[in-house]
Amino acid sequence: MSEKYTAIVLSAGSGSRMKSSVPKQYMDLLGKPVLYYSLFAFQTSDVDEIILVTGAKDIEYCRKQIVDKYSLTKVKHIVPGGDERYKSVYEGLKAAKGADYILIHDGARPMLDKDIITRSMISVKKDRACVVAVPVKDTIKIVDEDNYAVSTPDRSTLWQVQTPQSFDYGILSAAYNKIYEDIESGKNVPMITDDAMIIEYATDVKVRIIDGTYKNIKVTTPEDMGVAEVFLKKM
Repeated sequence: MSEKYTAIVLSAGSGSRMKSSVPKQYMDLLGKPVLYYSLFAFQTSDVDEIILVTGAKDIEYCRKQIVDKYSLTKVKHIVPGGDERYKSVYEGLKAAKGADYILIHDGARPMLDKDIITRSMISVKKDRACVVAVPVKDTIKIVDEDNYAVSTPDRSTLWQVQTPQSFDYGILSAAYNKIYEDIESGKNVPMITDDAMIIEYATDVKVRIIDGTYKNIKVTTPEDMGVAEVFLKKM
């Protein structure tokens, strides 16, 4: 029996920095919603199924105006997310039961391509945990509470993390169970800002960094929409 790869696409954010009444993942980008592009990338890849996690009030819109409209047949479930990213991922994980490997992607990253998906699938099978990232271009400063620079980390060791972030299903599920147990027991759990942090916190599995691309931007501000249009026209 072949191993099952499931993509979890997150689309539950409000996108407050976009300064728009329309959530960023549903804004028009070259005639289609931003969210469409990452779903289409997975649809045309070798992943077996897609779980879309969105706001409860947006489920019908996503089903009718994106999934059905564009014949995205690999989208098997559309589930409501939580009020934080890791909670949304957890809801996606529950819907993806039976998968061997999970690829988690931000629906606001429309420049996802088949090459990144394929390399993620190869790496996660070998390494059990991997994230797409690119080397940081700029010098980074660590500052104190008064905004004075206190140190400058070695730029050669710094990478800007993107998505997909891919994991062995069993390992990720166990890590999530542990962090939820720790939260409920009152333990001091770090703020979770990406999926790899769950693995780093709850397991001893090393997370492999694989090369991404600087085009794989997250659409967050109005300026990003213009950049995304330029990149998409060249894809």
